[in-house]
Amino acid sequence: MDIVMEAGALNAFLKAEFPQIGDSYSIDHVSQDGLVARLSVNDGHLRPGGTISGPSMFALADLAVYCAVLSRIGPVGLAVTTNASIDFMRKPVAGRDLLAECRLLKLGRVLAVADVLIRSQDEPAPVARSSMTYSIPPRG
Repeated sequence: MDIVMEAGALNAFLKAEFPQIGDSYSIDHVSQDGLVARLSVNDGHLRPGGTISGPSMFALADLAVYCAVLSRIGPVGLAVTTNASIDFMRKPVAGRDLLAECRLLKLGRVLAVADVLIRSQDEPAPVARSSMTYSIPPRG
């Protein structure tokens, strides 16, 4: 399926529809395979001990899949997560943004399936891996 929303359009959609995320989450790049989403880490994303919280990483993975789906079907606000799993593999590097590389595995009429690898910026080893399924509302 062709790309119908590039990074700029997705970021504008997020700002308009989800103002609560502020400037924390954004889309860096959209490709034929998926996209790269960013968590601009600040003190609000940290847990005791100074590491990035699991809920912040989960939100990044969820946002990446949501935006990957929208990049193909357009601004359908009611696409929702129906299944999610996440594996936390190592502590993120302190003081660096997190990047989520999302790959769409299947985009059907009613379901989308994707994998996400989350890395600390400029680090090769993933800090988390997620698999998610999204339900796509009827179009038309």
